[in-house]
Amino acid sequence: MGGRRRGAPGSDEDYSFVSPVVKYLLFIFNFLFWIISLVMVSIGLYARMMKHAEAALACLSVDPAVMLMVVGVLMFIITFCGCVGSLRENICLLQIFCISLTVIFLLQLVAGILGFVFADKARSKVTEVINNAIVHYREDLDLQNLIDFGQKEFGCCGGVTYIDWSRNMYFNCSKDNPSRERCSVPFSCCIITKDKMVINTMCGQGKQELEYIEAGKYIHANGCIDKLVNWIHSNLFLLGGIAMGLAIPQLVGILLSQVLINQIKEQIELQNYNLKHSSDPWS
Repeated sequence: MGGRRRGAPGSDEDYSFVSPVVKYLLFIFNFLFWIISLVMVSIGLYARMMKHAEAALACLSVDPAVMLMVVGVLMFIITFCGCVGSLRENICLLQIFCISLTVIFLLQLVAGILGFVFADKARSKVTEVINNAIVHYREDLDLQNLIDFGQKEFGCCGGVTYIDWSRNMYFNCSKDNPSRERCSVPFSCCIITKDKMVINTMCGQGKQELEYIEAGKYIHANGCIDKLVNWIHSNLFLLGGIAMGLAIPQLVGILLSQVLINQIKEQIELQNYNLKHSSDPWS
Protein backbone atom coordinates (compact mmCIF):
# COMPACT_ATOMS: atom_id res chain seq x y z
CA MET A 1 0.00 0.00 0.00
CA GLY A 2 2.82 2.37 0.81
CA GLY A 3 6.56 2.39 0.42
CA ARG A 4 9.65 2.79 2.57
CA ARG A 5 11.70 5.96 2.52
CA ARG A 6 14.38 7.92 4.35
CA GLY A 7 15.90 5.26 6.51
CA ALA A 8 16.88 1.70 6.99
CA PRO A 9 14.51 -0.88 5.53
CA GLY A 10 12.33 -2.54 8.11
CA SER A 11 12.29 0.44 10.43
CA ASP A 12 8.73 1.34 11.50
CA GLU A 13 9.73 4.98 11.91
CA ASP A 14 10.61 5.25 8.23
CA TYR A 15 7.58 3.42 6.90
CA SER A 16 5.16 5.54 4.86
CA PHE A 17 1.56 4.67 4.11
CA VAL A 18 1.41 7.45 1.49
CA SER A 19 1.85 5.99 -1.98
CA PRO A 20 3.95 8.23 -4.29
CA VAL A 21 1.95 6.89 -7.25
CA VAL A 22 -1.38 8.05 -5.81
CA LYS A 23 0.10 11.34 -4.59
CA TYR A 24 1.69 12.44 -7.85
CA LEU A 25 -1.04 10.98 -10.04
CA LEU A 26 -3.55 13.18 -8.22
CA PHE A 27 -1.20 16.16 -8.52
CA ILE A 28 -0.76 15.71 -12.29
CA PHE A 29 -4.53 15.19 -12.69
CA ASN A 30 -5.27 18.48 -10.92
CA PHE A 31 -2.42 20.36 -12.56
CA LEU A 32 -3.76 19.60 -16.05
CA PHE A 33 -7.24 20.86 -15.19
CA TRP A 34 -5.72 23.83 -13.36
CA ILE A 35 -3.97 24.87 -16.60
CA ILE A 36 -7.25 24.41 -18.51
CA SER A 37 -9.04 26.64 -15.99
CA LEU A 38 -6.42 29.38 -16.47
CA VAL A 39 -6.94 29.22 -20.24
CA MET A 40 -10.73 29.44 -19.81
CA VAL A 41 -10.49 32.47 -17.50
CA SER A 42 -8.00 34.17 -19.84
CA ILE A 43 -10.24 33.67 -22.88
CA GLY A 44 -13.27 34.92 -20.93
CA LEU A 45 -11.43 38.03 -19.68
CA TYR A 46 -10.10 38.80 -23.15
CA ALA A 47 -13.59 38.49 -24.65
CA ARG A 48 -15.05 40.82 -22.01
CA MET A 49 -12.31 43.41 -22.47
CA MET A 50 -12.93 43.49 -26.21
CA LYS A 51 -16.56 44.53 -25.69
CA HIS A 52 -17.95 48.02 -25.25
CA ALA A 53 -18.73 49.31 -21.77
CA GLU A 54 -22.48 49.42 -22.50
CA ALA A 55 -22.54 45.75 -23.43
CA ALA A 56 -20.47 44.82 -20.38
CA LEU A 57 -23.48 45.24 -18.08
CA ALA A 58 -26.32 44.69 -20.54
CA CYS A 59 -26.64 40.93 -20.60
CA LEU A 60 -24.34 39.29 -18.07
CA SER A 61 -26.80 36.45 -17.52
CA VAL A 62 -26.51 35.21 -21.12
CA ASP A 63 -22.94 36.28 -21.92
CA PRO A 64 -20.85 33.24 -22.99
CA ALA A 65 -17.66 35.02 -21.85
CA VAL A 66 -19.01 35.45 -18.31
CA MET A 67 -20.15 31.81 -18.20
CA LEU A 68 -16.66 30.76 -19.32
CA MET A 69 -15.04 32.87 -16.59
CA VAL A 70 -17.36 31.59 -13.86
CA VAL A 71 -16.68 27.94 -14.75
CA GLY A 72 -12.95 28.68 -15.11
CA VAL A 73 -12.67 30.41 -11.70
CA LEU A 74 -14.60 27.60 -9.99
CA MET A 75 -12.37 24.98 -11.63
CA PHE A 76 -9.25 27.01 -10.73
CA ILE A 77 -10.12 27.10 -7.01
CA ILE A 78 -11.02 23.41 -6.80
CA THR A 79 -8.00 22.16 -8.74
CA PHE A 80 -5.69 24.50 -6.80
CA CYS A 81 -6.84 22.82 -3.59
CA GLY A 82 -6.22 19.44 -5.21
CA CYS A 83 -2.73 20.39 -6.44
CA VAL A 84 -1.47 21.88 -3.18
CA GLY A 85 -3.28 19.33 -1.03
CA SER A 86 -1.75 16.35 -2.82
CA LEU A 87 1.75 17.87 -3.03
CA ARG A 88 1.81 19.00 0.63
CA GLU A 89 -0.23 16.04 1.89
CA ASN A 90 -2.70 18.49 3.42
CA ILE A 91 -5.86 16.72 4.57
CA CYS A 92 -7.91 19.94 4.84
CA LEU A 93 -7.29 20.99 1.22
CA LEU A 94 -7.83 17.44 -0.03
CA GLN A 95 -11.16 17.25 1.80
CA ILE A 96 -12.24 20.58 0.27
CA PHE A 97 -11.30 19.21 -3.17
CA CYS A 98 -13.08 15.88 -2.60
CA ILE A 99 -16.24 17.45 -1.13
CA SER A 100 -16.42 20.06 -3.92
CA LEU A 101 -16.16 17.41 -6.65
CA THR A 102 -18.75 15.25 -4.89
CA VAL A 103 -21.20 18.16 -4.58
CA ILE A 104 -20.73 19.12 -8.26
CA PHE A 105 -21.19 15.50 -9.35
CA LEU A 106 -24.38 15.13 -7.28
CA LEU A 107 -25.76 18.45 -8.59
CA GLN A 108 -25.16 17.29 -12.17
CA LEU A 109 -26.85 13.98 -11.41
CA VAL A 110 -29.84 15.67 -9.75
CA ALA A 111 -30.13 18.21 -12.59
CA GLY A 112 -30.15 15.40 -15.15
CA ILE A 113 -32.83 13.45 -13.25
CA LEU A 114 -35.00 16.54 -12.66
CA GLY A 115 -34.62 17.57 -16.30
CA PHE A 116 -35.86 14.14 -17.36
CA VAL A 117 -38.69 13.92 -14.81
CA PHE A 118 -39.86 17.52 -15.18
CA ALA A 119 -39.31 17.82 -18.91
CA ASP A 120 -42.10 20.40 -19.34
CA LYS A 121 -40.66 22.74 -16.71
CA ALA A 122 -37.18 22.26 -18.15
CA ARG A 123 -38.58 23.18 -21.55
CA SER A 124 -40.15 26.37 -20.16
CA LYS A 125 -36.84 27.31 -18.53
CA VAL A 126 -34.97 26.78 -21.81
CA THR A 127 -37.64 28.89 -23.55
CA GLU A 128 -37.05 31.66 -21.01
CA VAL A 129 -33.29 31.58 -21.58
CA ILE A 130 -33.66 31.65 -25.37
CA ASN A 131 -36.18 34.52 -25.23
CA ASN A 132 -33.81 36.46 -22.98
CA ALA A 133 -30.99 35.84 -25.45
CA ILE A 134 -33.20 37.11 -28.30
CA VAL A 135 -33.83 40.35 -26.38
CA HIS A 136 -30.06 41.00 -26.07
CA TYR A 137 -29.14 39.73 -29.56
CA ARG A 138 -27.66 43.02 -30.84
CA GLU A 139 -25.98 43.95 -27.55
CA ASP A 140 -23.37 41.18 -27.40
CA LEU A 141 -21.32 40.01 -30.40
CA ASP A 142 -20.48 36.64 -28.81
CA LEU A 143 -24.14 35.98 -28.04
CA GLN A 144 -25.12 37.08 -31.53
CA ASN A 145 -22.63 34.69 -33.14
CA LEU A 146 -23.82 31.88 -30.86
CA ILE A 147 -27.49 32.41 -31.79
CA ASP A 148 -26.67 32.69 -35.50
CA PHE A 149 -24.65 29.48 -35.34
CA GLY A 150 -27.48 27.63 -33.58
CA GLN A 151 -30.15 28.85 -36.02
CA LYS A 152 -28.06 27.88 -39.05
CA GLU A 153 -27.07 24.47 -37.66
CA PHE A 154 -30.59 23.48 -36.54
CA GLY A 155 -32.41 25.22 -39.40
CA CYS A 156 -34.68 27.16 -37.06
CA CYS A 157 -35.69 30.70 -36.16
CA GLY A 158 -36.57 32.18 -32.78
CA GLY A 159 -37.70 30.30 -29.68
CA VAL A 160 -41.12 28.78 -30.31
CA THR A 161 -41.58 30.45 -33.72
CA TYR A 162 -40.00 33.10 -35.91
CA ILE A 163 -42.43 35.70 -34.49
CA ASP A 164 -40.43 35.58 -31.24
CA TRP A 165 -37.91 37.93 -32.85
CA SER A 166 -40.41 40.71 -32.25
CA ARG A 167 -39.18 40.61 -28.63
CA ASN A 168 -36.00 42.31 -29.81
CA MET A 169 -36.22 46.12 -29.97
CA TYR A 170 -34.63 46.23 -33.43
CA PHE A 171 -36.87 43.52 -34.94
CA ASN A 172 -40.03 44.54 -33.08
CA CYS A 173 -43.11 44.81 -35.31
CA SER A 174 -44.78 47.74 -33.58
CA LYS A 175 -45.65 50.62 -35.94
CA ASP A 176 -43.69 53.17 -33.90
CA ASN A 177 -40.45 51.18 -34.22
CA PRO A 178 -38.05 53.37 -36.26
CA SER A 179 -35.53 50.58 -36.86
CA ARG A 180 -34.71 49.60 -40.46
CA GLU A 181 -34.97 45.98 -39.28
CA ARG A 182 -38.58 46.37 -38.15
CA CYS A 183 -40.52 43.09 -38.55
CA SER A 184 -37.37 41.35 -39.82
CA VAL A 185 -35.46 38.28 -38.62
CA PRO A 186 -31.67 37.68 -38.58
CA PHE A 187 -30.08 36.41 -41.79
CA SER A 188 -29.29 33.13 -39.98
CA CYS A 189 -33.03 32.33 -40.19
CA CYS A 190 -32.98 32.41 -44.00
CA ILE A 191 -33.07 29.32 -46.19
CA ILE A 192 -29.73 29.50 -47.97
CA THR A 193 -29.17 27.30 -51.02
CA LYS A 194 -25.70 25.85 -51.58
CA ASP A 195 -25.36 27.48 -54.99
CA LYS A 196 -25.39 30.97 -53.47
CA MET A 197 -21.80 32.14 -53.05
CA VAL A 198 -22.70 35.42 -51.31
CA ILE A 199 -25.22 35.55 -48.46
CA ASN A 200 -27.72 38.40 -48.54
CA THR A 201 -27.71 39.62 -44.93
CA MET A 202 -31.01 41.45 -45.55
CA CYS A 203 -32.81 38.28 -46.60
CA GLY A 204 -34.92 38.33 -43.42
CA GLN A 205 -36.32 41.81 -44.11
CA GLY A 206 -40.05 42.04 -43.23
CA LYS A 207 -40.50 38.26 -42.90
CA GLN A 208 -42.42 38.54 -39.61
CA GLU A 209 -45.28 40.16 -41.53
CA LEU A 210 -45.76 37.00 -43.61
CA GLU A 211 -48.05 34.13 -42.67
CA TYR A 212 -46.40 30.91 -41.48
CA ILE A 213 -46.71 29.02 -44.80
CA GLU A 214 -45.59 31.99 -46.87
CA ALA A 215 -42.69 32.78 -44.54
CA GLY A 216 -41.58 29.14 -44.75
CA LYS A 217 -40.65 29.71 -48.39
CA TYR A 218 -37.91 32.14 -47.38
CA ILE A 219 -36.92 31.38 -43.78
CA HIS A 220 -36.94 28.50 -41.30
CA ALA A 221 -40.29 29.30 -39.71
CA ASN A 222 -40.06 26.59 -37.01
CA GLY A 223 -38.67 27.64 -33.62
CA CYS A 224 -35.38 26.38 -32.21
CA ILE A 225 -36.87 24.84 -29.06
CA ASP A 226 -38.69 22.04 -30.90
CA LYS A 227 -35.62 21.48 -33.07
CA LEU A 228 -33.43 21.27 -29.98
CA VAL A 229 -35.78 18.82 -28.23
CA ASN A 230 -35.90 16.60 -31.33
CA TRP A 231 -32.09 16.71 -31.60
CA ILE A 232 -31.74 15.66 -27.95
CA HIS A 233 -34.13 12.73 -28.44
CA SER A 234 -32.18 11.65 -31.54
CA ASN A 235 -28.78 11.88 -29.83
CA LEU A 236 -29.43 10.43 -26.38
CA PHE A 237 -26.53 7.98 -26.66
CA LEU A 238 -24.16 10.76 -27.71
CA LEU A 239 -25.27 12.98 -24.84
CA GLY A 240 -24.99 10.04 -22.46
CA GLY A 241 -21.42 9.47 -23.64
CA ILE A 242 -20.57 13.14 -23.11
CA ALA A 243 -22.12 13.05 -19.62
CA MET A 244 -20.10 9.93 -18.84
CA GLY A 245 -16.97 11.60 -20.17
CA LEU A 246 -17.54 14.52 -17.77
CA ALA A 247 -18.37 12.25 -14.84
CA ILE A 248 -15.36 9.90 -15.13
CA PRO A 249 -12.67 12.55 -14.36
CA GLN A 250 -14.74 13.71 -11.38
CA LEU A 251 -15.10 10.18 -10.03
CA VAL A 252 -11.37 9.53 -10.57
CA GLY A 253 -10.52 12.72 -8.67
CA ILE A 254 -12.87 11.79 -5.81
CA LEU A 255 -11.43 8.26 -5.59
CA LEU A 256 -7.76 9.33 -5.68
CA SER A 257 -8.26 12.12 -3.14
CA GLN A 258 -10.14 9.81 -0.75
CA VAL A 259 -7.43 7.14 -1.03
CA LEU A 260 -4.72 9.73 -0.37
CA ILE A 261 -6.63 11.17 2.61
CA ASN A 262 -6.90 7.71 4.18
CA GLN A 263 -3.20 7.05 3.57
CA ILE A 264 -2.21 10.37 5.18
CA LYS A 265 -4.41 9.64 8.21
CA GLU A 266 -2.79 6.22 8.61
CA GLN A 267 0.64 7.83 8.32
CA ILE A 268 -0.24 10.37 11.04
CA GLU A 269 -1.49 7.58 13.30
CA LEU A 270 1.78 5.68 12.76
CA GLN A 271 3.84 8.78 13.57
CA ASN A 272 1.82 9.41 16.73
CA TYR A 273 2.26 5.77 17.73
CA ASN A 274 6.04 5.90 17.20
CA LEU A 275 6.27 9.22 19.05
CA LYS A 276 4.34 7.86 22.01
CA HIS A 277 6.44 4.70 22.31
CA SER A 278 9.75 6.46 21.72
CA SER A 279 9.01 8.84 24.62
CA ASP A 280 7.99 5.95 26.89
CA PRO A 281 10.94 3.55 27.36
CA TRP A 282 8.81 1.18 29.48
CA SER A 283 6.15 0.65 26.79
